[in-house]
Amino acid sequence: MTRSHESGAESPFAVIGKVLRVASGNFLEQYDFFVFGFYATYIAKAYFPTGSEVASIMLSLATFGIGFLMRPIGAVVLGAYIDRVGRRQGLLVTLGIMAIGTLTITFTPDYSRIGLFAPLIVLVGRLLQGFSAGAELGGVSVYLAEIAKPGRRGFYVAWQSASQQVAVLFAAALGFGLTSYMSEGEMAAWGWRIPLAVGCAIIPLIFWLRGSLEETEAFEHMQQKPHSFREVSALLVANSRPILIGMMLVAFTTTSFYMITAYTPTFGKTELKLAPNAVLAVTAVVGLANLFWLPVGGAISDRIGRYPMLFAMPVAAILTAYPLLAWLVVAPSFTRLLIAVLVLSTFYGIYNGSMVAFLTEFMPPSIRTAAFSLAYSLATAIFGGFTPLVSTALIKQTGDKAIPAVWLSLAAVVSIIGALLAQRTKRIEITAD
Repeated sequence: MTRSHESGAESPFAVIGKVLRVASGNFLEQYDFFVFGFYATYIAKAYFPTGSEVASIMLSLATFGIGFLMRPIGAVVLGAYIDRVGRRQGLLVTLGIMAIGTLTITFTPDYSRIGLFAPLIVLVGRLLQGFSAGAELGGVSVYLAEIAKPGRRGFYVAWQSASQQVAVLFAAALGFGLTSYMSEGEMAAWGWRIPLAVGCAIIPLIFWLRGSLEETEAFEHMQQKPHSFREVSALLVANSRPILIGMMLVAFTTTSFYMITAYTPTFGKTELKLAPNAVLAVTAVVGLANLFWLPVGGAISDRIGRYPMLFAMPVAAILTAYPLLAWLVVAPSFTRLLIAVLVLSTFYGIYNGSMVAFLTEFMPPSIRTAAFSLAYSLATAIFGGFTPLVSTALIKQTGDKAIPAVWLSLAAVVSIIGALLAQRTKRIEITAD
């Protein structure tokens, strides 16, 4: 495969094509995660039957969350692999593991047919998805950061998260169509498997798209690259401070993201008692809003710097999240739910558009993927991935349906502290020479 080493000679269409190809795998990863969250109530009945509907849903959400516990492991193992062999090859490997996890969950018979093997196999599939996702997001973010034009890194990297929003839109639109034309009984019996099968069907296309990627110049020109997993591990330990700070910065973005996307369908149906189609429509609109705010946030940070957004958005969430959800639960409606999540979407999109680019610049070049992925995965495992489960548990324990806002505010506080610490830590710019 030949390519020009003069990135400045690339046409805008070539750049757009490269961004789309690298982000396509991230789309599939997030699509699979969202589908599991969207159809948690049906999955609970199929694989986790108990005498209590709440208990079944919590078991399903726990399985959703446990996949995030594998992310830090995947971040270290696969992130180290990407930092050693290259961005392109590493992204193909993560896609392959992700595909196996998706196929496993899609074709597992339900509990009534194979008993305890059903939830165990689904759990294995979720663990594989989590292991892959641990390095997928970091690998995509680093790739986009390394191909970005000078002064445009925030805008470029924002499309990693933007691809997730396309997944939200696609999953929500598909769900809306299914629930419109299928009965509740049909959805519970087998209809929920259709979105999973769709995910499997697009795997070959994404392999083809990602297979045409080229290695980044920044990686090819990097003078010092780790030669072994042990060396990467030692460097990760030596750089524990920036990784810990990165984890704190990610806390707000991952919590707000999963609250307004994966948890919204469950919250809207079980707590607000809104119609499934209405909740899916809200989720789709939120995906559109995120798709708008993410590149806007990245572009703003390219103009005025990353730090203003890293402070302003978490503070705004702390001041407004609980009053907003309290207003929603007093008189639940489609309109109020839409307004509430759109406000939170603004905070998330602008913050994340700035933060992800910042994180690619913050990590040491030789372990950029592994360090970025580990920081992101730890935050997702501790905060974001368990947001649906924690929110459900908090509501059950307190009886306050607005209490998830407290969880979000806690994550915002953690990220503000991380931003303060980051100001005292040297950042390392990405170059291709």
